[in-house]
Amino acid sequence: MNRPSLRQLVAFLLFALFGFALSGWAQADPPSRVARLSYISGSISFSPGGENDWVRAIVNRPLITGDRLWADAAARAELQLGGAAVRLGANTSVSLLNLDDRVAQLQLAQGTLNIRVRALDHDHIFEVDTPNLAYVIRRPGNYRVHVDPDGTSTLVTVRFGQAEVFGEGRAFVIDEGSSYRFYGRDLRDYETFALGPTDEFDRWAADRDRRWERSVSARYVSRDLIGYEDLDEFGSWRYVEGYGNVWMPTRVAADWAPYRDGHWAWVEPWGWTWIDDAPWGFAPSHYGRWARFGSSWGWVPGPVAARPVYAPALVAFVGGSNFKVSISVGNVGAIAWFPLGPREVYRPSYAVSREYFTSVNTSNTSVSSTNITNVYSATNVTNVTYVNQQVPGAVIAVPTTAFTESKPVAKEAVRVSKETVASTPVVAIAPIAPAHASVLGAAATAPSSKPPEAVITRAVVAKAAPPPAPVSFAAKQTALAANAGKPLDTAAVAALKPAAPAPAPAVKVVTAAAPPVALPAKPASAAAASAPAPATATAQVPAASKPAETVTARPGAASAARPVETAKAPPPPASVAAPRNVPRPPSADERAARAPAPAPSPPEATKPSAQAAAPASPAASPPARATARAPAAVAPAPAPAPTAQTGTPSESKPVETAKAPSPTASAPAPRNVPRPPSADERAARAAPAAAPSPAEAPRPSPQAAAMAASPPGAVAKPPPQAATPESRGPRGRPEAARASDKREAASDAKKGEEQRKRGEEEAGRRP
Repeated sequence: MNRPSLRQLVAFLLFALFGFALSGWAQADPPSRVARLSYISGSISFSPGGENDWVRAIVNRPLITGDRLWADAAARAELQLGGAAVRLGANTSVSLLNLDDRVAQLQLAQGTLNIRVRALDHDHIFEVDTPNLAYVIRRPGNYRVHVDPDGTSTLVTVRFGQAEVFGEGRAFVIDEGSSYRFYGRDLRDYETFALGPTDEFDRWAADRDRRWERSVSARYVSRDLIGYEDLDEFGSWRYVEGYGNVWMPTRVAADWAPYRDGHWAWVEPWGWTWIDDAPWGFAPSHYGRWARFGSSWGWVPGPVAARPVYAPALVAFVGGSNFKVSISVGNVGAIAWFPLGPREVYRPSYAVSREYFTSVNTSNTSVSSTNITNVYSATNVTNVTYVNQQVPGAVIAVPTTAFTESKPVAKEAVRVSKETVASTPVVAIAPIAPAHASVLGAAATAPSSKPPEAVITRAVVAKAAPPPAPVSFAAKQTALAANAGKPLDTAAVAALKPAAPAPAPAVKVVTAAAPPVALPAKPASAAAASAPAPATATAQVPAASKPAETVTARPGAASAARPVETAKAPPPPASVAAPRNVPRPPSADERAARAPAPAPSPPEATKPSAQAAAPASPAASPPARATARAPAAVAPAPAPAPTAQTGTPSESKPVETAKAPSPTASAPAPRNVPRPPSADERAARAAPAAAPSPAEAPRPSPQAAAMAASPPGAVAKPPPQAATPESRGPRGRPEAARASDKREAASDAKKGEEQRKRGEEEAGRRP
């Protein structure tokens, strides 16, 4: 016996490895998640991957790599991806460049997205590619991305969380509480904005988030299970012995059965997929099992701790290529199905690995691993008893044409006898080839809008290279017809591709020269630096109205100023818009309080007036609105005529003791006040008014004589209002005032002496 040579052994091993790799390639598992179209408002259009058709979108449609959505004017939509939700605003174009177990990569060619990420594993990617940059989300949080209609700029916002932006050769970190608008693809031209208040679109998204956060159903299912929050409104939970927590729908007809209100569609790579009409129908159709409890159906979810694996429809099919039903036109080909019950094994119609086969079952029901292995290894499973197959009304049948054309099952369903159901074999695959209408879904003929051609063909920037574009249905139709309703595996799809690669999405993959860093404090370009502030920015307050610059004037400061200088406040700059919260005009009481008080009467000359003590109040409390204005006298009133101070002759008050009022120590020095008076001006103001003529001067009173005899230090300082422009007389030379005072005093003394002598002479002549 000849021993094999080393070359033969190497060739055998290489052939075995190639066969193993080819087998693994052929059995490449589908993703464990999809994107659910969970909310529609307004006109939302949908285009399946690889197709050019645009049809009306349907709630609960599973979206996969290559699918596109268009939200028209005044429209909104929501996508759910397990631990994340993506909300579309009006006039928004979104494509799914890649969606698998690790990557969620979206293309935003135009419009607005509000993104909430609740969970993000360290090795997972969540990326939004725009015409200007790739926006990569790094942490759970709340994000917003907006692309202008012309595609020239992208506005990115991080309310909480952290993201990174990638452009041509540059990358930056966007921390929470930040908002930037980028122009071009090199990230050198940008603007930064402060976060403003949320708008109506953000508030709507927040309301949708609260449905997640407050959901009662989250106690009984995994939070990665898509659509659990919709169960709260349409049913209730109860504990059933032997099954655990069970959800019972409460808004269904008495003869309702699972997988009846909806339609079938062909969705690669799973094949025939159920799309339920009920707003709550996504989760119970693609996860868990159904069971009959008395007269009601109940949905039994999988283990809470298990990460759910999406399935196109957890049903078993009845019939084969020869299965027929009787309708008005005669016997026609048909297909029937019923829901799988708890502990029953689901057999995918698509090629999968043993690991996927196990996880898609153990995550959705409690089933033994031995049973799973036996079913996976068996090529022909015929000795299985299905509980729901015997439940009245559980088996639903439709003609084959209604099935392939995605028609509403509830309208097309036909009755089948119990005997027919019992005698017909149960199969894992619906042996029906899809049609083009099967790919488009129930709205294949419904009119719809689509994005502008410039938006459809607009290129975007990406950090991660997306997979090739999906192969069109037309290229696969012949192979699918020969495959009896079974989806093509990866190898078969690869063989269908032409020699030239299929046209990929218009994506430019960029590489940063260095790891992402924080953005500079100021924009890098002059254009961005001079851009106007966003609408949420507050107007700058003019300097004249800022509190720090509008302190209350010191007592006596107004008297030190010339009337013209104190009459006006500096006007605000003409280029500044009228600011908010400016001080109000002074009231009548405030104007009266600031007006000059009349001269005090002699008995009260030594008491400080209420006006003199007023400045202490603003110092103890925030300045009133009126303090931002100039002194009360907008224009100085004419100086009043000098009035005689009754009982206060000039000699009773030495000139040198009259001092100008001192400033209040506690008041801060105001800005832009007039200059202080010179020594001459202070002396002129300190001097008493000119004495009246001798004929008008009254005789000195005893009180005035006492004041004249008191020491100079005992004379009280005049109150502040005595020095205001309105109360003082005309300015004169201090020397002339003193000479006039001396002459008048001598004249008064001489006249008094003459009167005394005449009085004595008259008294002597009397008998």
